[in-house]
Amino acid sequence: MNIKHKALLVFCGLIFGTALAYLSGPSIETFGTDFTPSKPNVISVRISSDQCVDSLYSNIDYKVQNFLKRWEIAGASVAIAYNEKMVFAKGFGWSDKENQLKVEPYNLFRIASISKLITATGIMKLVENGKLNLSDKAFGPNGILNKAPFNNYIDKNIENIEIIHLLNHSAGWTTRWGDPLFMPYSIARQTGKHLPLTQDDIIEFMLGKRLHFKPGTASYYSNLGYVILGRIIEAVTGQDYESYIKNAILYPLDIYDMQIGGSFMNERLPLEVKYYEPADHVIVDDFCGLGEKVTGSYGGNDVRTLGAAGGWVASSTDLLKLLLALDGKPEPKDILSSESIQLMTTPSPIGHQPIGWRAVTSNSWYRTGTFAGTSAILVRQDDGFSYVVLLNTNTWKGPGLAYEIIHMMNQAIQRTKEWSSEDLFNLARF
Repeated sequence: MNIKHKALLVFCGLIFGTALAYLSGPSIETFGTDFTPSKPNVISVRISSDQCVDSLYSNIDYKVQNFLKRWEIAGASVAIAYNEKMVFAKGFGWSDKENQLKVEPYNLFRIASISKLITATGIMKLVENGKLNLSDKAFGPNGILNKAPFNNYIDKNIENIEIIHLLNHSAGWTTRWGDPLFMPYSIARQTGKHLPLTQDDIIEFMLGKRLHFKPGTASYYSNLGYVILGRIIEAVTGQDYESYIKNAILYPLDIYDMQIGGSFMNERLPLEVKYYEPADHVIVDDFCGLGEKVTGSYGGNDVRTLGAAGGWVASSTDLLKLLLALDGKPEPKDILSSESIQLMTTPSPIGHQPIGWRAVTSNSWYRTGTFAGTSAILVRQDDGFSYVVLLNTNTWKGPGLAYEIIHMMNQAIQRTKEWSSEDLFNLARF
């Protein structure tokens, strides 16, 4: 490594001094089990793309920029960690094409179903604190949600749904007749309810149908199950879902920018990117029932109702920090116990999906998120590398784009793997 590289890395180490604290965070013991909402007067650490401009990162830059061009993506945010330390954080392309604003690592993106990992973490924290058991029933006389509108179900098997079934997608629902989180007009017609629908409207509608399989006997990916978990969190803590997650999970990690997003352009948050769709995207009816034709990105999907299943917005650096607090490695200290993390990431002997994660393989854990205008992924690898990639554009490949991102990132960090141990040591000072 030449003197220029050494000098740059020392300089970056000083610039990122606060980021070391950012990546370690306070001990979780300081938080305890008090979920009283607080209002910290702080923000997440702001890291600029200008701090990762050296030729040392040229392979990452080249691969990401080519990826954006190939898939016609407006902008991306990428954060990479090696051996528990952030070694790269950079924005690419446009956060706002119309106003020529570039993406920065601190820009907020919708993260869609990565929200499920956040919700699962919140549930596991309640279990660790003795507020829940994974075998607790969700519905029925002995269930957590045992009052109206959750007590009007027609299938007695509903009473057998446990918290663990909601977590691992084995509660009994499929999307045979469609995903209820994305069919507001159909539900409104069948129930006589007015748009926009609430979470309770959707849950009540599904409780009026028979389960597609007995709880625990199969596994089928379900947004509904995670929306129900959000309502269970509220019932157990007495807080709204977002406040609980912030106070129990995010604030102890010094993550302050993450929040539930909005659906319309006028609800865009101060640091949030704009969302873009392919040129041939479909115009749809707005979910509010206002009679307007809108894009899926702005008005087609009810982001707040997706909530615990898909409503969070985050920066790549904040998500990387959360990832490092869930990776089962000693430093920085994880937000959950090793037993909880092992339970979340141990493959089910009967084929149930992992808790919170999308997939757990022999060499990596990953969680994806996709809907109109959004593609996101976070990956924890056994070779010491972890990364987050957030895009403000979707493509025709839908969820399949995640595999293209993984392939691109494997190529992008290959050169990084070839850096000397001295390079990686210095980069770890970030």
